[in-house]
Amino acid sequence: MDTLSYKTISANKATVDKNWVVVDATGQVLGRFASEVAKIIRGKNKPNYTPNVDCGDNVIVINADKIQMTGDKWDDRVYLRYTGYPGGQRATTPRELKAKSSTLLVERAIRGMLPKNRLGRDLFRNLYVYEGAEHGHEAQKPTVKEIAK
Repeated sequence: MDTLSYKTISANKATVDKNWVVVDATGQVLGRFASEVAKIIRGKNKPNYTPNVDCGDNVIVINADKIQMTGDKWDDRVYLRYTGYPGGQRATTPRELKAKSSTLLVERAIRGMLPKNRLGRDLFRNLYVYEGAEHGHEAQKPTVKEIAK
């Protein structure tokens, strides 16, 4: 057997083909939807996936205000943050976060599913979330991708 013909091909910045994808969040459950979008951003749906390279697609999420959560998570789930001062722990529910901006809820869920390092911060820049059905990326000719409910 000729072992030289079986080389593992690793993608790099020059060989990666990045596309634009539009995903509709209407009626989707937040966590399941966010995990699928995170896979697309990371590039795990491509055969040339390389863990240390940004080989994913640019994702446009539309209708983020129509996202759903199962059960009583709108009021029972708590997002914590800390201001840095003594006694500065702040709690927010998803309902309060959605009232502030419905894109924040989707962005936070997807960001939490990306790596917590430099690559994850770069990957998060490939995400564009919009409340309505209109987005300003028609020039990139994005393809529509269906995510099963």
